[in-house]
Amino acid sequence: MQLQYESDRLDDYLLETAEVDYTHPIITATINKLFNVAQTEMEKVKVAFVFVRDDIAHSWDIQSTRVTCKASDVLTYQEGICYAKSNLLAALLRSQGIATGFCYQRLMLFDTPEKGYSIHALNAIYLETLQKWIRLDARGNKTGIDAQFSIDEEKLAFAIQEEFDEKDYPFIYVKPLPITMTVLEEHIDALEMYKYHLPQSI
Repeated sequence: MQLQYESDRLDDYLLETAEVDYTHPIITATINKLFNVAQTEMEKVKVAFVFVRDDIAHSWDIQSTRVTCKASDVLTYQEGICYAKSNLLAALLRSQGIATGFCYQRLMLFDTPEKGYSIHALNAIYLETLQKWIRLDARGNKTGIDAQFSIDEEKLAFAIQEEFDEKDYPFIYVKPLPITMTVLEEHIDALEMYKYHLPQSI
């Protein structure tokens, strides 16, 4: 799939936003733990990806009702769904001057079309050293999901099943889609939100 950019300006993918609040004290404290001046760009991307994937729980996986949105809240509570976790990965990498955007897939919410669909969020990162964008999915691994850091062949959390009307959207967005942020802002029970209220298409 040929990725398409919302903006041709890499600087746009470095912006701090309300959700990607990388100057928040809790974010800067984590930045100081994760990164050092000796690391290469590639090492920083991998360290941040593995941290968000493995150290931040996916709210559905742990059956938590807490809803987080902003990167700082995700870090504070150590959990979030994919929309929130992608905010945190973007915050960590943008703080290091590494251009990071937002990508989406349309997936079956559970295991059959009859149970509905949802939009799933992941990140695209621009590797200056390779002059290429790669996509990484830090939603968190579990049985049946094995997302990995890879610069050549994508190893994402979910393989698209086109026969079930799943879709891989090719766009790299500068900011998280408003429909994904709105659903987080409007709900206080993550489990109910996840089952019944996630947006189904872009």
